[in-house]
Amino acid sequence: MTTDSKGSTPGPVERQTTIQSIPPLPPTGEVAVPRFDASEQTLTEKPCDSFHSSHDDSSKPEHQHQPQSPAISPAASSSTDTERLAEDGDEVTYPEGGLQGWLVVLGSFCGMLAAFGLMNTIGVLQAYLSTNQLSNYNESQIGWIFSLYVFLSFFCGIQIGPVFDAHGPKWLILAGNILLVVSTLLLGVCTEYWHFLIVFGLLAGTGTSLIFTPAISAIGHFFLLKRGSATGIGAMGGSIGGVVFPLMLQSLLPRLGFAWSTRILGFIFIALCGVAQLLIRSRLPRKPGSSVLPDFRILREPAFALSTAGVFFMEWGLFIPITYLTSYALSSGAMTETFSYQLIAILNAGSSIGRWAPGYFGDRFGRFNCMAITLFLCGLTTLALWLPASFLSADGHSDGGVAGNGGVVKALTITYAFVFGVASGSNISLTPVCIGQLCDTHEYGRYYATCYTIVAFGTLTGIPIAGALLEACEDRYYGTILFTGGCYVVSLAAFVWARWIKVGWGWTVKY
Repeated sequence: MTTDSKGSTPGPVERQTTIQSIPPLPPTGEVAVPRFDASEQTLTEKPCDSFHSSHDDSSKPEHQHQPQSPAISPAASSSTDTERLAEDGDEVTYPEGGLQGWLVVLGSFCGMLAAFGLMNTIGVLQAYLSTNQLSNYNESQIGWIFSLYVFLSFFCGIQIGPVFDAHGPKWLILAGNILLVVSTLLLGVCTEYWHFLIVFGLLAGTGTSLIFTPAISAIGHFFLLKRGSATGIGAMGGSIGGVVFPLMLQSLLPRLGFAWSTRILGFIFIALCGVAQLLIRSRLPRKPGSSVLPDFRILREPAFALSTAGVFFMEWGLFIPITYLTSYALSSGAMTETFSYQLIAILNAGSSIGRWAPGYFGDRFGRFNCMAITLFLCGLTTLALWLPASFLSADGHSDGGVAGNGGVVKALTITYAFVFGVASGSNISLTPVCIGQLCDTHEYGRYYATCYTIVAFGTLTGIPIAGALLEACEDRYYGTILFTGGCYVVSLAAFVWARWIKVGWGWTVKY
């Protein structure tokens, strides 16, 4: 470990990952690709040819004109006390856990339990508001409230990232906690459309971003080789919140009404946000010369451009089932009102598994490999389970009931909610890790900001588009479902293409 004042030198740990200096990075346009030297148990970074190279074989995928990077097996990574990973700059150590590292994961879990737990509850709120306070508005108009919320939750991270790097998470988390709690407490007194747009869309969206960005980023300061699984554990909080809060609201709304139900939710958020405030910490100094501002020139890198497109279409489709599954169940005639609200809890129960498992297996078998598998399952379940259920329930409505298909519709919908939840959990937890795999560590902020500057506009428009399709199909959900399934098909194709550019078609290659 170095004694250079520029580095970050934590106290002694039993096992740590060390990053040492190497020569400067290649010129702009070249991408750093990890290369593992098994003889030295050392992971180094080797520049690959630029996409704009003038070589005769520049049109070929990278795997045809550069050495193949062997996978790092768990056994290899654990065979020595210290792994060395080269990066531009001074030596930086990653404890890969320790008491402080896992306390940060716990704080992230609590912060995500509040922030993303609320995000995973928007289906219940949308269904309730569309039949009560906002019953005079159509689905597309109501959708703008929730799309603004989701948009700000991701888009504001571009501005929050530089503050986190310069000053740490303390004040960001505090501001996010205040905005989220105030928004939830004020939600009960909202009566007009613009009230909900400001209180939920604007305040809660900004508050969620102020919590989400530092909570996820701080984990990366303590983990490198285990970053996928650690991030997945932190992100599980959002899924567990998506189980607990819908069930809680479904129980409280008939007894206490909307105002006190949301106030109780706000009181719970006070406790969760307090734990996040105390435990989330950072430890790595900002790298000189690094940037977290969007730079659209890096979209000239084909793998990154395709990955960004994949994330865009993935997020475009992700929040449609979360928002409209309860409304679909209420309109199907096959499920009771009580059970319709419980579907979101079933979806998020599956998602709690899906947040952690892909990260865990991604660290071992490749992040892009696991992402491709989960995206395939998202598209398959949407088109093979939810779509047939929508046609059966539509046929039932034409006969004034469910035409004897109620049991089938209910079974298909329940299966879809759980399996889609498991598959879609990776959409949140694995995406930052996949983006980070395409760049140097000190360039991660720039790549992440560029990706989500574009992706955020998908989250802004996805829910209203789904609402407009619902109206165009005369309140039948097949148009909305086809749009969701199509988004996942395109996303899968983009991620597979990006992976092919990096390592080819060999699916046994860890990438």
